[in-house]
Amino acid sequence: MPTTATPVETLDVLIVGAGVSGIGAAHYVTKEMPQKSFALLEGRESIGGTWDLFRYPGIRSDSDLHTFGFEFKPWVDKQSIADADRIMQYLREAVDEDKINEHLRLQHKVTALNWSSSEQLWTAEIDRLDTGEHIQLKASWVYCGSGYYNYDEGFTPHFEGRERFTGQVVHPQHWPGDLDYKGKKVVVIGSGATAVTLLPAMANETEHITMLQRTPTYILPLPKHDPFANVARRILGDERGYAVARWKNILQQRVLYEAAQRFPKTSRKVIRKVNQVLLPDGYDVDTHFNPPYNPWDQRLCAVPDADLFKTIRSGKASVVTDRIKTFTEKGLLLESGTELEADIVVTATGLNVRLFGGMDLSLDGEPVVLRDHVIYRGMMLSGVPNLALAVGYTNSSWTLKIGLIGEYWCRLMAYMDARGYREVAPVVDPNMETRPALDFGAGYIKRVEDQLPRQGAEEPWKMSMSFYKDRKALGADVADFENLRFTRAASPADVGSPEGFERVESAVG
Repeated sequence: MPTTATPVETLDVLIVGAGVSGIGAAHYVTKEMPQKSFALLEGRESIGGTWDLFRYPGIRSDSDLHTFGFEFKPWVDKQSIADADRIMQYLREAVDEDKINEHLRLQHKVTALNWSSSEQLWTAEIDRLDTGEHIQLKASWVYCGSGYYNYDEGFTPHFEGRERFTGQVVHPQHWPGDLDYKGKKVVVIGSGATAVTLLPAMANETEHITMLQRTPTYILPLPKHDPFANVARRILGDERGYAVARWKNILQQRVLYEAAQRFPKTSRKVIRKVNQVLLPDGYDVDTHFNPPYNPWDQRLCAVPDADLFKTIRSGKASVVTDRIKTFTEKGLLLESGTELEADIVVTATGLNVRLFGGMDLSLDGEPVVLRDHVIYRGMMLSGVPNLALAVGYTNSSWTLKIGLIGEYWCRLMAYMDARGYREVAPVVDPNMETRPALDFGAGYIKRVEDQLPRQGAEEPWKMSMSFYKDRKALGADVADFENLRFTRAASPADVGSPEGFERVESAVG
């Protein structure tokens, strides 16, 4: 792309990604730091991130919207496990209410970020997909709200003989808008959130739909409409009712998670019993719904109003647990010798992890190797100045962590402004023992463990997955900036000089 000759614009804050995380960050800057100039950049033609990108049948949340929604904006829809269209409407309202559109720049794809120590600024290299230009923006701070998935390409493992198959092969991340599956035999490969959504969403129109899984997943029913939340909102009003329902669900999520961690055998038995009651009499629960790992070693799947189980009971859908030997002309030959006939095969085999949206990250021109850095409070990288990133929870709603990060980040910027600091970077003990930042058993994490940052064994370097612990460490009454190195405005000669830095072990703003 040709580089524009327009002078480089310099902002206080650059937010990358206009999905849930980026919109949340923009809200906190708007409300807490209204004096800051900022831009919200999005490579796609629309806001929404995941909820705009994925178009497969039935796409919905797998968390309740009273915890997945923003703390600052009540979720007032009757659906608790909500469809993507409703989530998109909610996000559009959030953008409109905070007038974020004034700062939003669509079709601006950030390809690289470089920190200049002499300028104490980030330079973003940006491809404008609407005009074909390449431009630059500079900013004192960058907040990366692009999540940790590769939104350009999903994960599809190698399947022997795939080229022999005469039907269609579709990945949910690139769902064809004109896909006709009416009266067709469909096989969905996978057992995660996407697969358990597709079965009930497609079953009424297919001849038959089969979920082919290598390993079962823990699946639990949740009400699509939360009676408690709807009553609370009716009695207490939108804001108070939402707050009460949100806290009830936060507590409920934590109790279930802690119970699974402390009493895995009992939790396994309870989940199995729930599944057994919902499935047809005599169903082989232990083969198809009894994973070899403990509950919450990987993420549980929620199904609204038990729709997956109802679809299986109806006979319109089935589950097969086996391994694929090869594709055939008519379908899939399994290792057991069974052949599944299919007109359409959906590879719901997961996503690829990619931090920072695939941007090249560098400090004074030197590439940042992520595995050489340790995450600070789940939101910054050791040794990397003025860069925040959004990584939510894997054991509860993503947005719970994003809200805490947004508040803490704004307090950190306010602390710096009040004391004349221009730069801040976490400082880690190089001898500290570390482990993968996302210490989670899911395949999409294990595939890239060696490419991700690390975490420490204790705070503030530990990746907490507890909202309650994080609320104490990041919450509204916290101004603890331990293990951060602050730098005032410095001339190029001062950078790197001990006199140019003030090390703050514990500070109260």
